[in-house]
Amino acid sequence: MNKKTLIWHELIGLKVKIKRSSHPELVGIEGYIIDETKNTLTIVGEKVWIIPKNVAEFEFEVGDKKIVIDGKELIGRPEMRLKKRWKR
Repeated sequence: MNKKTLIWHELIGLKVKIKRSSHPELVGIEGYIIDETKNTLTIVGEKVWIIPKNVAEFEFEVGDKKIVIDGKELIGRPEMRLKKRWKR
């Protein structure tokens, strides 16, 4: 899995960390994704956070790889984003 293919996969259950954000208090939040909507990711770690996708850069841990993706690339309903895979 790489940066291009990660956006087509299910994100729920992946370990994630916020690397950059336009809201400084969000930087460093890490945990597991438990829910995804069109514009947000719900992350559980020390507590539960609902993070807007368009304000953050996420680092996903997939196996032994770390993949950094701008949240703007993830905007959209999860099921529609997954369907786009088959149109390309």
